[in-house]
Parts: sequence; C-alpha cells; structure tokens
Amino acid sequence: MNKPSAEKVRELERRREAPLVTPTDLKGDATRDIAAAMNGILADVFALYIKTKNFHWHMSGPHFRDYHLLLDDQADQLYAMTDPIAERIRKVGGTTLRSIGHIARTQRVLDNDAEYVDPLDMLAELRDDSKTLAASLRQAHEVCDEHRDIATTSLIETWIDETERRTWFLFEASRNGGITGH
Repeated sequence: MNKPSAEKVRELERRREAPLVTPTDLKGDATRDIAAAMNGILADVFALYIKTKNFHWHMSGPHFRDYHLLLDDQADQLYAMTDPIAERIRKVGGTTLRSIGHIARTQRVLDNDAEYVDPLDMLAELRDDSKTLAASLRQAHEVCDEHRDIATTSLIETWIDETERRTWFLFEASRNGGITGH
C-alpha cells in the first residue's frame, strides 16, 4: 500500500483545520471584504424577499390582483438572487449566512410587522427599500472592484439593473394608485 506524501498529509491537515476554505487567488483581506459586503447584500435580499411576500399575502383593495401578482413576481426575482450571491461568497473563499438570526443581525432593510399596511404604502415602502438595495449593491460593487473581483462585479451589475427595474415598477404602480404590468 502506498504511503501518502508529506505534501498530501499537510493538505489533509489544513483541510481538517479549515474545512470550508476555498482555493482562490484573492488575498485574505479581499476575501474578508467581499464576503462582508456580499453577506450584507444577501441579508438585505432575504429581508426584502420576506417583506415582499408579507405584502403580497396581505394585499387588499381594488387593485388586489395586479398588486398581488406584481409582488409575487418581484419576490421570485429576489429569491432567485440568493443562491448566486451565497455561492459567489463561497467561491471567493468566504462563508455565508447560516440562519434567520444571522440574517436579522446583518440586514439593513427594516422589517414591517404592522397588522395592516395600506396597499400604496406597501408599494412605496418596497420602492424605497429597492432604492436602498440598489445603493448597497453599488457600494458592494466598489468593494469588489477595489479587489479586482470582476466576476462578482459583473453579477452585481445585473442585480443593480434588476433592482432598478423593480424600483421603477413599484414607483409607477404607486403613483396615483396606478397599475403597472409585469
């Protein structure tokens, strides 16, 4: 039976000490900074997803169907962002959010636990949260750009565009009680 080389043994020992370390050419400070920025984005996206579903479930009024469908579509878009964000964090060597509590400690998007929220207030709140998310995405882009993480900046650019589209739809839907398409 072949005995493992000294290098193989050292690699196995390193893996036992830090089993989630992902090989990357990024330096440690880049991994730390990018993971922190993107975990903040991930927490905000989860918080905005839950708020959007909350408002979707509790929508009422004469434009119920249109608003209900709009928010369902937007929630789907937000949820679709979560896995690519988390996987990107892992690809650059970071670790990601682990629980609802971790999200709550990290999120910057505020929850809304009110018993009743007027439909137009729901749309306006989600619009403002989406604008805030776009600004946070731009800040994360700067962090990633500083560390020459082109892959993450490329993804962020797409997410900014999608977030701006959601903001626009929410703005148009909330103007004078208007309805927008999806």
